[in-house]
Parts: sequence; structure tokens; C-alpha cells
Amino acid sequence: MRVYWLLVRRELGTFFVSWTGYIIIAAALFIMGLSFAGILQALNTEPLTLTIHELFYESVAFWLVLLVATPVLTMRLFAQEKQSGTFETLMTAPVSDVQVVLAKFTAALVFYGLMWLPLVAITLTLRQYTRQAAIVDFGALAGAMAGVLLLGMLYVAIGCLASALTRSQVVAAMLSFVTGLAIFLGGYLAYAVPPQLGWPHAVLSQMNIYQHLQDLSRGVVDSRAVVFCLSTTFLFLFLTLRAVESRRWK
Repeated sequence: MRVYWLLVRRELGTFFVSWTGYIIIAAALFIMGLSFAGILQALNTEPLTLTIHELFYESVAFWLVLLVATPVLTMRLFAQEKQSGTFETLMTAPVSDVQVVLAKFTAALVFYGLMWLPLVAITLTLRQYTRQAAIVDFGALAGAMAGVLLLGMLYVAIGCLASALTRSQVVAAMLSFVTGLAIFLGGYLAYAVPPQLGWPHAVLSQMNIYQHLQDLSRGVVDSRAVVFCLSTTFLFLFLTLRAVESRRWK
């Protein structure tokens, strides 16, 4: 475990020694700020039936940050080391492939969590500003943040796999974005496929991460959302491990 945590600290440090990490956080905060400014404007014009976090998670801003920031965040995990020639040095060190993959995944997930942490502060500030306790449900807010974490695990795992498959950070970011977008849009196909078709409708409904997050932001904990995110995260991490191990077959 000591080696694992040393690798996590090493990976976390790389996010803050370059401008990339700061730019990602600044861009995410800017987009979140614009979204909440729009919500605040709406609160000044007419009463709303939804809580603040429900409104935010239905907005374009949230999904834009999730779909775009995560690929940029994860694109360097393996691709940069392959490009710079340090990947082979790392893999010949006394560490296992599993430790390397999990350490990079954990570090990226921690940074992802830090990126969303100001969201709680913004929500509570808006609650204080409007002096309407009803527009923030703390139980639902906790559920929504759990949903953000689950989606983060999935999308960071996708980014890990994309970065492990190529030496180019740009290609890794594009692969991660396209895969994440496909999963996001795939859930909407459930509305077009009639329930009478059976398993196709059931599978697409499971992929509906938009609906999963909406349920969690209302305080409704659906085990299907948890199972889907955890199982797909495990799948992408398993594929990442296989991609890392493939260097031995060459």
C-alpha cells in the first residue's frame, strides 16, 4: 500500500506543477459560475419548483464540464509518459501494473473531486443569498454529489483507458470524449425504443446517466445507477490494465 500511495501522490503532484490542472479548475469554475448566475436571475423573476442543484444538473453547463473537462484531465495519465519515454522506466520499477493503474485512476478522481468541491460552496451561498431554505435540500444535495462522484469514476476510468491506448494526448482526449458522449447519448435512445422490445429498452434505460443523476439529485437512490456506474468503471479499469500489460506481448 505504501508504494500505491506514493504513486498517487506523484500523480497528484503532476496536476499542480503544470498549468493544465489550474486551467481545468478555472474553466470549470467559470462555467459553473455562469450557470448559477442564470439560476439566480431566474430566482429573481419567478418562483421555482425545483431545488438549486436539480436546476444545475439539468443544465448544459454541468454536462459540458463533465464531458469536456474529464478527457482533458485524464489525457496525460499514460500518453504523456509514453511520449516522454518515462513509461518504461516506471513499469520496470518494483511496482505492479495494478498499482500503477489504480494510482493514476485514484489521483485523477481526487483531482476531479476537487474540481467539483466549490459546487457545494456555491449552492450554500445561493441558499444564504436567497434566504429560501426550501431551494436546497441537504439530503438531495448529498445524493447529487454522490451521483457526481459515481459519474466521475466512470468517466475517469474511460479516460484512463483512452490514455493507455495511445501515445498522443490529443488522441486520448478525443477517444475519451467520443466514448463518454456515446454513453450519454445512448441513454436517450431508451425514450425512442418502446418497452415492448424487452432487453434493448432495459439496457438503454440502464445507460441513461442523465436520468440516474436526476433521481439522485432528488434524493431518490436507485441501485441500478450505482450498479451501472460501478460495473462500467470496473470494466474500463480492467481494459486499461490489459492495455498496460500488452507491452509484454510486443
